[in-house]
Amino acid sequence: MSTPVFTLALSWTRRQLLALALLPLAAFMALLPGSARAADESPDVLVRTLSEEMLTIIRADPALRSGDMRRIMALVDAKVMPNVNFQRMTALAVGPTWRQASPEQRKRLQEEFKTLLVRTYAGALTQIQDETVVVRPVRLSPGDTEVVVRTEIRGRGDPIQLDYRLEKTPGEGAGWKIFNLNVLGVWLVETYRSQFAQEINARGLDGLVNALAERNRTAGNRPRN
Repeated sequence: MSTPVFTLALSWTRRQLLALALLPLAAFMALLPGSARAADESPDVLVRTLSEEMLTIIRADPALRSGDMRRIMALVDAKVMPNVNFQRMTALAVGPTWRQASPEQRKRLQEEFKTLLVRTYAGALTQIQDETVVVRPVRLSPGDTEVVVRTEIRGRGDPIQLDYRLEKTPGEGAGWKIFNLNVLGVWLVETYRSQFAQEINARGLDGLVNALAERNRTAGNRPRN
């Protein structure tokens, strides 16, 4: 039976899914050979470069366009995670209860949330054809550690608004990392937070983990078209 956790996954339009599909595929480009990024590279230049390279890769890779989950998940694990603060993304989606979660619960929440996102948006890759991405310049002040990079995906139909929220991280692996995105005015993390809160209030953190895991198992057993 469906739970509130999965309302978002079932309600996105194909247009929204197309935009959301660009997040992992743009991010994984950052670590491809010859595509090393400078830690001080501005976030708008980073997003623009990654987006252009990403579109080239999608068009050249039939496995990605067909929604091959093994291919997509392998690329996400190898290339996306170093460019996304996924722990922060998951913590924001779970909300205040994250602070009460055990290390094992946090680990499982991140794993199941990542799988949910990848499975939800993988099908949108088949929609990518002749799209281009326009990135608006960002004005940064000295000391800024968070920024929103606003973009538009242009192709068939009306432009699609896709905005990235990034943070500048210090230390090893320093640089700008994605931790949220906005599709046509809807912030992904905040939308999932409201749905996750319903599950947590009803069944606790373990209930949320189990609901996500069950949804992912069901999606994994569903025959591909």
